[in-house]
Amino acid sequence: MIYKIFYQETKERSPRREQTRALCLDIEATDELEGRIKARKLVEEKTPYNIEFIELLSDKHLEYEKESGAFELTEL
Repeated sequence: MIYKIFYQETKERSPRREQTRALCLDIEATDELEGRIKARKLVEEKTPYNIEFIELLSDKHLEYEKESGAFELTEL
């Protein structure tokens, strides 16, 4: 399952929409909730990021991301 994580690069400043970034992770999980939990845990352990939102990408959304050229899986 591919998850898109929206985040701020630091927890020290107030979040600003203009500074929101995103990364994509491939998480092995039995269901969506387990995947979200694993994704959050992984990002919190490996980065100083302030997570805003975690989204499971549907097949259509994933295809769009790949076509847009902005899609890249991140390894943590």
